[in-house]
Amino acid sequence: MPTSVTFDIPRDPTAPGHARRAIERIADQIGPDVVPDVKLLVSELITNSVKYGGDGQVTLKVDADDARRLRVEVVDQGVGFVPVARDRPATDDGGWGLHLVQTLSDRWGVYEGSTHVWFEIDRAGGRRPAPRPDRAAGHSHTALTLRMARERRPRGPV
Repeated sequence: MPTSVTFDIPRDPTAPGHARRAIERIADQIGPDVVPDVKLLVSELITNSVKYGGDGQVTLKVDADDARRLRVEVVDQGVGFVPVARDRPATDDGGWGLHLVQTLSDRWGVYEGSTHVWFEIDRAGGRRPAPRPDRAAGHSHTALTLRMARERRPRGPV
């Protein structure tokens, strides 16, 4: 199987699930230690594409050719955007996608004037290196999700 693959994901509410299954199909090429983070980030970016992008399919590109890093790209037909830092309280719903990408990836960006978002995760011989000192402890997807859940407080009667 080639280690650079492209998936066309239908633009509908099932798109994040399609993207996660695409990642699962190439999990052996990605590495089991990074698959959970990749699935989470892909889900977030695909969701953004479905909610805010243009018409047509969303393209998911995964490049696992380099043993030292994994690169993932999500491209849609949107008009482009400028990424901004999350400035809402942690108790507010939504808006976590790019924050998660920034937290869990080693590098990420947006091609200027487009809705072509990419991220990279470093690998060491197919394995994630030890956490860097500039990353706070506990930034695995599980720890971050749990911390986010603890920070959420009910906002009134249910």
